[in-house]
Amino acid sequence: MAKEFKLTQESLEKLKAELEELKTVREKEVAEQLKEARSFGDLSENAEYDEAKNEQGKLFSRIAELENVIAHAVIITDDLYAADEVSPGCRFVVEDIEFGETEEYHFVGSQEANPMDGKVSDESPFGRAMLGKKVGSVVEVEAPDGMIQYKILEIKK
Repeated sequence: MAKEFKLTQESLEKLKAELEELKTVREKEVAEQLKEARSFGDLSENAEYDEAKNEQGKLFSRIAELENVIAHAVIITDDLYAADEVSPGCRFVVEDIEFGETEEYHFVGSQEANPMDGKVSDESPFGRAMLGKKVGSVVEVEAPDGMIQYKILEIKK
């Protein structure tokens, strides 16, 4: 069975737009680069041709990746959770109890996750621990340094 990719509807639309751009505009640009590089003559010592072929390989790889993700996308919704619970698509603010620092996170699909940018999914220990919790809950998250406690301060749907 193929791996499912959890995405928000918004993210799926962005990936579809990127795929369309790559297949229409970018593919023609790379084909033009190849055509121009071939016109320089001997392909065995033609750096422009090698670069254009590398670019073509990257392009086709990205197209294949996007087609796979789109074909196996599962749209995440917050239907399974109450309005006052951390759920897919929501934003939430937590406080690190030990240090008193607050951070805001956006609960997204696995393909969109980027913890450094405040985007978490249920595939991370932090996201999995927060899922379904309410404002005021103290949540323990297993980290390499040991258990970290967070208090959920706010949930925005």
